[in-house]
Amino acid sequence: MVVFMQLKGAQILIETLVSLGVDTVFGYPGGAVLDIYDELYKSSDRINHVITAHEQGAAHAADGYARVKGKPGVVIATSGPGATNLVTGIANAYLDSIPLVAITGNVAVALLGRDSFQEVDIVGITQPIVKHSYIVRDVNVLEETIREAFQIAAAGRPGPVLIDIPKSVQAQEAEYKGEAKREEKVVKPLPDLTQALELIAGSKKPYLYFGGGVIAANAEAEAVALAERLSAPMGLSVMGLSAIPHKHPLNLGMCGMHGQYAASVAQSKADLVIAAGVRFSDRATGNVDKYTRNCTVIHIDIDRAEIGKNVRPNLSLNGDVKAILTALLEQLPQKQNPAWLEEIEALKAHVPSTPLELFAPHNIIRAVHSHVPEDTVIATDVGQHQMWVAQAYPFEKSRTLLTSGGLGTMGYGLGAAIGGCMGSGRKPTVHFTSDGSFGMNLNELATAVTQGLPLLSVILNNGVLGMVRQWQGIFYGERYSQTTLNRQTDFVKLAQAFGAKGARAHNLEELHAALEQWDKASPLVLECLIDMDEKVLPMIPPGGAIEDIRIN
Repeated sequence: MVVFMQLKGAQILIETLVSLGVDTVFGYPGGAVLDIYDELYKSSDRINHVITAHEQGAAHAADGYARVKGKPGVVIATSGPGATNLVTGIANAYLDSIPLVAITGNVAVALLGRDSFQEVDIVGITQPIVKHSYIVRDVNVLEETIREAFQIAAAGRPGPVLIDIPKSVQAQEAEYKGEAKREEKVVKPLPDLTQALELIAGSKKPYLYFGGGVIAANAEAEAVALAERLSAPMGLSVMGLSAIPHKHPLNLGMCGMHGQYAASVAQSKADLVIAAGVRFSDRATGNVDKYTRNCTVIHIDIDRAEIGKNVRPNLSLNGDVKAILTALLEQLPQKQNPAWLEEIEALKAHVPSTPLELFAPHNIIRAVHSHVPEDTVIATDVGQHQMWVAQAYPFEKSRTLLTSGGLGTMGYGLGAAIGGCMGSGRKPTVHFTSDGSFGMNLNELATAVTQGLPLLSVILNNGVLGMVRQWQGIFYGERYSQTTLNRQTDFVKLAQAFGAKGARAHNLEELHAALEQWDKASPLVLECLIDMDEKVLPMIPPGGAIEDIRIN
């Protein structure tokens, strides 16, 4: 007869997390999770808890950790405002398909629905932005629920899962079995590849479009192999950046609204687009009818709901990206497309580069790159600087870019950088941001200092909300409504007040000097003063097509 341990719900939570291989969690304590935090205290030798300055920062840190590690990140928050402060971070993970398990406390089961102190229906609030959610009213199902939540977060198309645990359930006892159910892995049969092989054989200008689904499926090697087999150029979505080494000759970089000229124009000239792990967002396609007017589209994705949602493909292949690419490679002969590749090379040289001596965004980003190893984790906030990084930073290793692709969350970067730094084993980490984005969650600098993280925050300070200003200049007759900030913040002194180091650069010489002095052992905030009228180019206007592209 098997005898199981009788443990409190909070103990069951911790023991189950440990058994699932969780060694780091992010969060913020409060009344409704006191039992959980008491058990975290007792198990501090097995689980490292990182307290952030705000629950949103904790959610972004868990998100960044998940992106680097390739497994679910964990965030814990108390009930009421603690739980609602997670909402932006959960939504961010949902739209970028990041595995995240959010654990919230709530009032005792008997008090649910009575407008009790700090009670909120967090399950109802987050229902549209999670893969699944639970409110655990019975401690006897808690262990099974936790294990199932982790499985759902990581399976198929990854995403966030919420577990709401009332305070009474945390205190009640139940049997802890300590063994996960044996999950019989369901192997989805491969789709018929006959038509795909025929379309590929008949193409003369094939183009590969890869997104975050390639990274989620660990299919980076297969993606490169397919490009080499087909002699086809590759374009990447924002989420797909880092999947393909920058130096690969077939990698054209990011495509879409602010994509590289060659990447976007090549897609418009292709006769076949093979898209894998992408959702064809509006920023990637512009005018959908014109986007596909010259090409046949094969869409490969794990999520059936994404196929045909934005772009109707000529052929859909629903299933695991890695498995499908592997199967294609097993049957595809080597193709040669010399004329197509010559045309691609001509496109690469079309747009003039920034003069190397200018203190301009692309040069600043490349200067930072020259001071760090190629496996350095790079986090960004959202806005012009995000697109400049996507255009100029040469990502060579997968899972080294942490950015908010779908939700476009200003304030994401610093929390994500903290989580990414810890996920990388506390290696030096770079956070590119702007004065606007940095102001959203600069409180997390306190977390970076407390944790002693080797984190570099590079603030591209133009004194304005740059991306919105750019749109106001182009589309709103230069009526700059509420985008000139007129703030007097001294970021160097601010960094020092938090206990970090601060530096300021007005030119490339000062920038290199500051980077050489960074000890790569503690946080440094480096402010770079740039012109307010710097623009992100190329740019395809919203709803536009390739013939509408602006390059100056």
